Amino acid sequence: MSTNATANPAPLGLIGFGMTTVLLNIHNSGITELDTTVMGMGIFVGGLAQVIAGIMESGKGNTFGFTAFTSYGFFWMSLVAIWIMPSMGLDKAQAPTAASMGYYLMFWGIYTFGMFIATLKKNRISQTVFGGLTLLFFLLAAADFSGSVTVKHIAGYVGIFTGLAAIYDSMGQVINETYGKEVLPLG
Repeated sequence: MSTNATANPAPLGLIGFGMTTVLLNIHNSGITELDTTVMGMGIFVGGLAQVIAGIMESGKGNTFGFTAFTSYGFFWMSLVAIWIMPSMGLDKAQAPTAASMGYYLMFWGIYTFGMFIATLKKNRISQTVFGGLTLLFFLLAAADFSGSVTVKHIAGYVGIFTGLAAIYDSMGQVINETYGKEVLPLG
């Protein structure tokens, strides 16, 4: 009987998701402007690192990890593409309208709610991350549909919390594995 001796890819995917989510939502909360730090992080850490983690999860037979990390990795890449394509003049791309961004975020919220349901058989920190992310997507969609800066700022703080929960999950898995015992509880 063979065993899969590859490293656990989840901490990589979670740190990619977590740090990028916090960084973008510092902007959404009104603390900073949207700039290339968010976009660079979105392409490489939120995007590429999560896709790599997802592919590694596939090799471990983890459908949830594969689906989550690859889809959200491509979410980050598509989001950055949406932001930069109009300025690059690619196929005469137009900047997204508030309504189109609202629908984009709403569908990600619906998908994320389904992933949240799957976490009900997982640990509490996973439930916290996916529950927070579901709320984040729906709040961001509502902010785009309504044009409300207040709703966007509230979403930003939900996103910061959600990203920090993912960072905690990542560090918990690495630290717990390194020490061979539960140092940071994941519930």
